[in-house]
Amino acid sequence: MALRGPPDERDPETLCAFGVVNLDKPPGPSAHQVAAWVRDMAGVDRAAHAGTLDPKVTGCLPMLLGDAARMAQVFDDAVKEYVAVLELHGPAPANFESVLAEFEGEIYQKPPKKSAVVRRLRSREIYALDAVELEQRRALLRIRCESGTYVRKLCHDVGLALGTGAHMGDLRRVATGGFDDTDLVTMHDLADALAWAEDGDPDPLRAVVDPAERALADLPRVTIAESAAREVANGAPVYAPGVIDADDDARGTLVACFTPDDAAVCLGHLVGDPDAESGTVVELERVLV
Repeated sequence: MALRGPPDERDPETLCAFGVVNLDKPPGPSAHQVAAWVRDMAGVDRAAHAGTLDPKVTGCLPMLLGDAARMAQVFDDAVKEYVAVLELHGPAPANFESVLAEFEGEIYQKPPKKSAVVRRLRSREIYALDAVELEQRRALLRIRCESGTYVRKLCHDVGLALGTGAHMGDLRRVATGGFDDTDLVTMHDLADALAWAEDGDPDPLRAVVDPAERALADLPRVTIAESAAREVANGAPVYAPGVIDADDDARGTLVACFTPDDAAVCLGHLVGDPDAESGTVVELERVLV
């Protein structure tokens, strides 16, 4: 079995088979529809998006291509950041900013009726809630929050606290975990890059499709020998003799295993001592090769 090799040396076909695109979702289609378009454009079997966005919402929607779709779970707990227009139903009161500050920290929300999850009260963390601009009946908010926060519901609740009432206007996601709006790729960018690659110029594709390892940058890392990686590809866990190095304090957490040339092999949980002479060190969660 051949491993993928160093991420920065992959050809266009391998990039598309195990890549990630920091996509700028356009308004109109659902995130699921965008994933289907990207899958067909790239000519791969699967494409998975990192966190659902409603049809009207735009912005940062990392898209995992091919085998990389197996690791979509790495985005489950990714911190999200948004800019939203808060449409007030009356003039902004003098205590507007102090009311906003009260929503930072733990809040409680019940998912809306149209959501795909069970409608029960749950807590979410708001890490930052700031007014970037404020007019009489409109505010531009920047929101940094825990995954699964309903910004529309947050805007409604802010309006109730202000005493004016409010609803969410436009919404744009500007960050998902380690991906943000500084290097977003449009659907047109991706289509053009794929066309250039077909004509023999891979550079535009390398500019818009990153090796999928980028999505694993925030996970604790375990480096394993290539011989161990071949065993993992056949379903074996990572045994101690195959471990070359491991990040400290990763026991019990989700880790990413790499070969010495930085190619991702699997996701798993560190359950044993990396310095031991025998025994299982990483139990497999997802095999990526």
